[in-house]
Amino acid sequence: MLSTLQHRINQHQLLSQLRLKLLRLHKLLLDTERVTYEQVRGQVSRGELLQLVISHDQFAWLYPLSALILRIDELLHADEPVTSEAIATLIIDVHTLLTPDALGEGFAIKYDATFQRNPDVVLAHADVVTLLAAKVQR
Repeated sequence: MLSTLQHRINQHQLLSQLRLKLLRLHKLLLDTERVTYEQVRGQVSRGELLQLVISHDQFAWLYPLSALILRIDELLHADEPVTSEAIATLIIDVHTLLTPDALGEGFAIKYDATFQRNPDVVLAHADVVTLLAAKVQR
């Protein structure tokens, strides 16, 4: 059985790795959405893109993924130890969110469309799923 300290270290490593992989996926999705936006409305600067991400409806579908990343940040910086239940719930939520579904709603539909068009998104998705599968099997 793992010591409490080792267990916490493993949890922190999982959360850190998951955060990095989700950030990569988020960037790819954001870049794809930016290209779509710019094809219609013209090129935007980084500052303009930030404002669009915050306030434009076209980018709102990315909010659930942003929220998951923020949740991981909160767990990484929490004063209290992270419970196994919190990790399990997070893993379920990541799997649920990252299920492409052409017939679904909100994020699932847009994710499916991007998933079909961008092989880099497929690879980033596979990185997340592989990480979670490896950690769950331990």
